Formats: sequence, structure tokens, C-alpha cells
Amino acid sequence: MKLATDLMSQIVTRESDCVEGQLEGETSWPVAMKLAYRQLSDLLAAIGLDKRSVNGIGDDQAPTDFPLFVPREWARRIRSNDPQDPLLRQVLIHSAESMDVPGFGTDPVGDLASQTKPGLLHKYQGRALLVTTGACAIHCRYCFRRHFPYHEAPKSLDAWNESFDTLQSDTSIQEVLLSGGDPLTLVDSRLAELIERLEEIPHLQRLRIHSRMPTVIPQRVTDSLCQLLRSTRLSVWFVLHVNHAQELDGPTCQAIRKLRQTGAVVLNQAVLLRGVNDSVHSLEELCLRLVNEQVIPYYLHQLDRVAGAAHFEVPVAEGLALIDQLRQRLPGYAVPRYVQEIAGQASKTSLEQLYG
Repeated sequence: MKLATDLMSQIVTRESDCVEGQLEGETSWPVAMKLAYRQLSDLLAAIGLDKRSVNGIGDDQAPTDFPLFVPREWARRIRSNDPQDPLLRQVLIHSAESMDVPGFGTDPVGDLASQTKPGLLHKYQGRALLVTTGACAIHCRYCFRRHFPYHEAPKSLDAWNESFDTLQSDTSIQEVLLSGGDPLTLVDSRLAELIERLEEIPHLQRLRIHSRMPTVIPQRVTDSLCQLLRSTRLSVWFVLHVNHAQELDGPTCQAIRKLRQTGAVVLNQAVLLRGVNDSVHSLEELCLRLVNEQVIPYYLHQLDRVAGAAHFEVPVAEGLALIDQLRQRLPGYAVPRYVQEIAGQASKTSLEQLYG
């Protein structure tokens, strides 16, 4: 994976795309990307901690292809002076990341085997995924694509021609997912070009966008982005990634409402993470906050077994018990499906059905 600083040219190419709809006094989203914390010492200082106060902390000066990257908007939601804060734990470089743990690898969900063209993944019947960029809104330490060869994916619209031709020729594909990295690190004009090309394929009916940006840097939900989603002929499904209710502050909820007002269906996918949301109270609060914003808590993922993330894993038995407790506390629509992505399978695996 390229460093975030190397990817900035992909993120910001037209500032005019990024400031439209900006609130007075609000930092534009590309500026927010540039101001993100990249040094662990700077992040810790901002929340009143130092390395001595955090157990298991990793060395942010050590050679790595997955450095710390935390936007200040998200960092402001981390509780001060709390080394166990659930948001901090998601981004904190841990010494356990360097451990070689059996069963954990660089391609845990079989992305490379499902790649039919550079950047085009076709795992499931009727839908395909475009890895639009290697840039992310934030570097989550459990990221299942932290080792993905993003340098091999297309970098220009012309470079996507082969993938578009493949989509054009396969009439069984009705839905395309924009993923990455994070597709909303592309400016609106680039997104518009991608979507326009997809709209030209007559058998495509649905567009799904997976993004952490509305949560991490809420001002990324610009007026021009909303107009783009509102005007496409494709049915838009927008998938957020929120793991803890603490992430859902006022600006984030405002961004979510703007997305819903475009007519897009908004879902959330969370990952079950040790020390972050592995309690029924934490998951219940998250699900309730989501449904109160009319966001469907769609999936709770069992951790993808990516190298460097073993310390986040929660045993499946604990996850099943948590889901059972949620069912006793919440209406059915507020309980996410507890699933795992297993390489080579034709769909996500329901862990409740597998072990129920």
C-alpha cells in the first residue's frame, strides 16, 4: 500500500469540488486530510496522553507500509486522558501488529483470487466491486485490505476501460460497489466520471458506495456529492462503517441526514473488535443511535483474519452471545446480521445459521 502522503494527488485534484456546501468556519475536507495526525506522539499529545501511559503501544517510527493516519475531526471524539478509549484503540499502532499469528494472512478474504481485472473484484453473483483508490479516510489497524496491492489498481479513468468492458459484457451483473481504500477520497468530479461510465451500461441497476468518510470527515458530504447521488439513474445504497456510538457526533449525524435526503438507502457495517465494542451495552448503544438516524445496522462482521490484527479478535462464541442479548433488548430491525466473509464462499456466512 502507498503511504497516505503519496496518495494525496489522487485525493485532491480540484479544490472547487471540495468546498461547495461548506459551512462557515468549517475546514474543507481535502484540508482536513492534509491536517490529519500522522505521528503517534502528536495524536497522543492532543488527547492528553504519552507513550508511557498506553500499554502495548507500537513505535510509530518503525518502518511500516501502513502508518498512522487520523483526521482531527475524528480525533476530537476520542476521550481525553483515557488510554482505553474505544476510538483510540481502533487507530493506535500496537506492538502486537508485528507478531506472526497462525491463521492470519495478507489476503484474508480472497480479494486477489477474485480479481478478474486490475481493481475489479467479482466474488458474488450479480455484483462486482471496483477498488477505486488506495487512499483511506483513516487508517484502522484491523483493516482487511491493509496489505492489498493498491499500486496495481487503475489510477486514471482510461485505465478503467478494461474493467468497464468486462462489466459491459457480463449481463448478469446488476450492481457495482465502489470501494477501496475509500471512494470518497476521490473528488466529486472523478466520482461523477466513474458513475457516468457505469450509467452507460444498461443492465446495471444499483450503485453501492462503501465509505468511512461521512463518519471520519463529515464535511466530505458536499452539496455536489449529494446532487450526484440524487441525479444518477442507478439506485444508490450507501454503506457506512461505524463501530462505536461515540463516532456519531453532531456533524456526522448531519452528514448522514444529507445522504438520506438524496434518496439513498443508508446502511452500516461494523466489525466486532476486542476492547472497542465487545459488550452488549456498546453494541446496543451503537444500534440505537443508528436507527434513530434511520440507518440500518446491516452487518456486524467477525474480524477478517488479516496479519497484524489478531489482538482485535473476539471468539465467535462471544459474538453469538452478544447477538442473542441484543435480540432480547432491541427490535428486530435494529439487530445486525452477524456474519463472516470466508474466502471462496458464494456469499457472506451467517454465523448464527452456521453455529445456531
